[in-house]
Amino acid sequence: MLEKPGPERKRFPVLQKIRVKASLYVLVLLISTTLAFSIIALRIMNQYILSEVIKRVETLSRGTAAVAGYSLMSNDLLGLDNIVYRVKATNPDIESMAIINPEGEILVHSDTRRAGETHRPAAGDVLRKAEDGTTVSEVQGPARELYEIQTPIVFLDKAVGSVIMTFNKAVVNEAQQAARSRILGVFGLLLLVGVASSVFLTAFLTKPVQELSKGVADLKEGRRSRPLRVYSQDELGRLTESFNEMTALITSQKNSLSRYAQDLEEAYVSTVRVLAAAIDARDTHTLGHSTRVAGLSVELGRELDLSAPELEDLEIACLFHDVGKIKIPDSILQKKGRLTTAEQREMRRHPEYGAEILAKAPSLLKYIPAVKYHHEWFDGTGYPDGLSGGKIPKAAAIISLADVYDAMTSDRPYRDALSEEEARAEIAALAGRQFEPDLAARFILLLQKRAAALIKGHGE
Repeated sequence: MLEKPGPERKRFPVLQKIRVKASLYVLVLLISTTLAFSIIALRIMNQYILSEVIKRVETLSRGTAAVAGYSLMSNDLLGLDNIVYRVKATNPDIESMAIINPEGEILVHSDTRRAGETHRPAAGDVLRKAEDGTTVSEVQGPARELYEIQTPIVFLDKAVGSVIMTFNKAVVNEAQQAARSRILGVFGLLLLVGVASSVFLTAFLTKPVQELSKGVADLKEGRRSRPLRVYSQDELGRLTESFNEMTALITSQKNSLSRYAQDLEEAYVSTVRVLAAAIDARDTHTLGHSTRVAGLSVELGRELDLSAPELEDLEIACLFHDVGKIKIPDSILQKKGRLTTAEQREMRRHPEYGAEILAKAPSLLKYIPAVKYHHEWFDGTGYPDGLSGGKIPKAAAIISLADVYDAMTSDRPYRDALSEEEARAEIAALAGRQFEPDLAARFILLLQKRAAALIKGHGE
């Protein structure tokens, strides 16, 4: 039996969703992890840079305190000024630098105008204080933030003053910004590599699943395909190998079942033909009637563009259309003259008898409408139910035409056979009463084509 091709399906919607979800999950996890590590790394780096800058300034402050002691004790202000100048010149990130005496008077200052002023202690948080007395304070100014480092100047175990250095927090921020750019660049590159790797990894991991999905779709739709490719030797690989073995087994069994079904169908049709021949043989005047009706009906069905399954069902229904005559007594079926009213009434019951016989087998139920209603008339005066017009099944209407035509062109005890032309004219006359007009016209056209082909064949 033939099947009309259906619309193309979307083959792997579920697999695509799995791939998208897996990629999104990996991507979100990767971005979250990268972002978290970036934040942590930036915080550590910022703290490290600040600590290193403070350590460097502390080292400068301690070094200056170590060399300034003697000049301070000898009141060598020029020497102290020279020390401050050199340190400030070689360390431009130092905002200011001063040396004060124990009373807090500024002896020398990188800003010479402030020499002689009284140093005011830093008004800010003390970040730490070393054992040698060096303190690191964070000073909040009106327009900027400063760090102040103060180291005592000790000479011969006596505190003789202090070195004070300040540097702007902007110096630290610049260093942190440069480090931040490098870190973010590295993490951005890692993120891109991670995204590309995640996409590749997801595609690689879902490839075996896609292969299995394709195999299942092909198997479901009855297509024979190559064995699935095994991508790995893990559980999915073993599952793929098992699927290949199962597919081979199912294909083999399916082929065997197809052959058995074909043989069974052929045996079934042959049985129906034998049964139809046995029914026709009860009356010598109707011998071969069902086969001829089947041939005409199938030809008309092709003219009406019926599908292959519909033509097959129509042919078998034709072979069954007079099966109800099995229950008609021979005294009626083989009577030489015209039937009485009672005998006609019994003869007209053969469509119902046929429907009752077919109803006993579930596989034959689809043929009942054609068998039961092939004697209904278009105007509603037929039997057994008086159906009319479009209520008559198409198969029954087709069989009705072929049945009447074959009866007209066959000899009967009560009359001789009509000629081809006479039968066509009779059918045309009955169009609109016994037969559906358009269907009758198509049938007459078919008979004319058959007659023309026959004449042409004889001429050749």
